[in-house]
Amino acid sequence: MFKNIILTGFMGVGKTSVGTRLAKDLAYTFVDTDALIEADQKITITEIFSTFGESSFRDIESRIIRQVLENENQVISTGGGAVIRDENRAAFKKAGIVICLSARAETILDRIKHETHRPLLQIPDPLAKIRELLDSRGKFYHQADFVIDTSEKSVDEVISEIKERLKHAYC
Repeated sequence: MFKNIILTGFMGVGKTSVGTRLAKDLAYTFVDTDALIEADQKITITEIFSTFGESSFRDIESRIIRQVLENENQVISTGGGAVIRDENRAAFKKAGIVICLSARAETILDRIKHETHRPLLQIPDPLAKIRELLDSRGKFYHQADFVIDTSEKSVDEVISEIKERLKHAYC
């Protein structure tokens, strides 16, 4: 099949939910880069952002991504902003097939509105911020090998669509 399956997309689109199940189905290892960053730094992503800033976080994220991509047979869930760095996108393309999961801004907000660990959304109008970030990152998300809108789909439906697309991409 593919060396790695890299899931990109905004927070709340289902990268972790889909990725864990897809990895199990394919007998791949599931890797969450955000979890690895927190383990590496021994603090939460929110704390990294507030203490060191976004630029430092992105440096750490790129280093972790490079380390993860040294391995194969993984389904990798990346942070929502990982695609903004050219070096990350280039590394993803070399290391496997890149699948962007997407969703409407309203769907994303509905999915994550009760989560307090989203540093970029701890503001008075999170929907406006989601729209702004989706707009600014959209050109990067759409550089994936394919994009799946998860707004109206269950995890099972998304996984079925991924498997179908992988089958066609592999042939």
